[in-house]
Amino acid sequence: MFDHIRQSIPSSIVVFLVALPLCLGIALGSGAPLISGIIAGVVGGIVVGSISGSHLSVSGPAAGLIAIVVAAIGDLGGFDTFLLAVVIAGIMQILFGILRMGIVGHYIPNTVIKGMMAAIGLILILKQIPHLVGYDVDFMGDEGFWQRANEHTFSAVQHALGTLTLGPTLVGLFCLGLLILAQRLKYHAFSISKFLPAPLMVVLLGTLASLGLASINPDWAILAEHRVQLPNWQEGLTFPNFNAIGNLDVWVVALTIAIIASLETLLCIEAADKLDPIKRVTPTNRELIAQGVGNSVSGLLGGLPITSVIVRTSANAQMGAKHKSSAILHGFILGGSVIGATALLNQIPLSVLAAILIMTGYKLISPTVIRSVVEKGYMQWVPFVITVVAILLSDLLKGIALGLVISLIFIAVTDFKSNISFDHKDDLYIFTLRRVVTYLSKGQLKFRLERIPEGATLHLNYTECEFLDADIEEVIADFLKHSGFKNITVKEIR
Repeated sequence: MFDHIRQSIPSSIVVFLVALPLCLGIALGSGAPLISGIIAGVVGGIVVGSISGSHLSVSGPAAGLIAIVVAAIGDLGGFDTFLLAVVIAGIMQILFGILRMGIVGHYIPNTVIKGMMAAIGLILILKQIPHLVGYDVDFMGDEGFWQRANEHTFSAVQHALGTLTLGPTLVGLFCLGLLILAQRLKYHAFSISKFLPAPLMVVLLGTLASLGLASINPDWAILAEHRVQLPNWQEGLTFPNFNAIGNLDVWVVALTIAIIASLETLLCIEAADKLDPIKRVTPTNRELIAQGVGNSVSGLLGGLPITSVIVRTSANAQMGAKHKSSAILHGFILGGSVIGATALLNQIPLSVLAAILIMTGYKLISPTVIRSVVEKGYMQWVPFVITVVAILLSDLLKGIALGLVISLIFIAVTDFKSNISFDHKDDLYIFTLRRVVTYLSKGQLKFRLERIPEGATLHLNYTECEFLDADIEEVIADFLKHSGFKNITVKEIR
């Protein structure tokens, strides 16, 4: 176990650097106390990480729940009542796991999972470009297309590039250049990267550079609003209002959180297993239980709801993590930093962290990833592209839903084409029914049967058929009734 911990230190530090601004940003976007995002991040790392069966997944507050949290806090009349809903949602997730509902995650097509990861990568790049150049109007961690002040993802990038803030821009581009150079030089292969990973090196150099700029020219100084702003952990702590246990609205919100958080988790767990170089399979029912325990604990301590999060998970995987101790350690570092290193961390420019997130996003949607999907044909890349575009222009769950529908249509078409083969030579027609033949093949079968010319012979081969839908049986029975009028000889082979 000690070996795992020692090897996980570099990846845990990088995950911490990625998680820190996201925890704060999601809390800000949710209209919740900033400390609630940190609490959720700590619990997601330590509690969920300890119980989970995934070795790469990292949990914490999720951008996909922001809209639900904002509405729920308003509807329930206070953050303390909302926390009670989070506690109950966790208990519901534990029941989901016990009832073995985690199996849902295994039925999500690979194209949708890959599309989700690529979309998150693209969103990371587009959303972090403004922060890279000091346009910090939107909060870090926002994944939605529509933003504050009637802006959307693309208009924010346009406005950011038109209103550069010199200090953050210089430091951000410097850090992004360092990360690109580290990747080109294969910095990870050098022994120094074991205790000084490239993102940590960039944070140190970027922070020092920002302090140096201020001494060279006061106009280049990076102001507090462009830096990390950690809250005082002793202020703003809130605890659940258990007096609202009889409020029906609390239970409705709890069920909503439990369902949405479980779906997001199952999606991200599937993605985490794809990112795992060893290709281990996470027990999904155990994951739901882990998330449920995590949400109950987070709610009790005053934290936001938790899910498995693909951004932190991908950063963990990219840093070569192989054991869940990385996720657990990141939780301890996150908690310790808020308690003992607030002043130090508040010196880090947001543009430095934006550079790290942009590189994380690039690796999720790199040309190699796109090429691997395109090479598999249009049956793979069309659902992939639709999933990416849908998530980019809406949100994670809506995009996934559309991608899932498109993928299922393509799967049905593929299955339909392979379930019945149609061959003929001269006047002999052979229709072979394979595996499971459903009503989806009804139209094509009727068309082919009616195209058989007069005086021909038809062989219906059922030897490879495991299931025949009642609609198909009816189509064949109707054909048999009138085939004699066309002098068609039918032989059924079973």
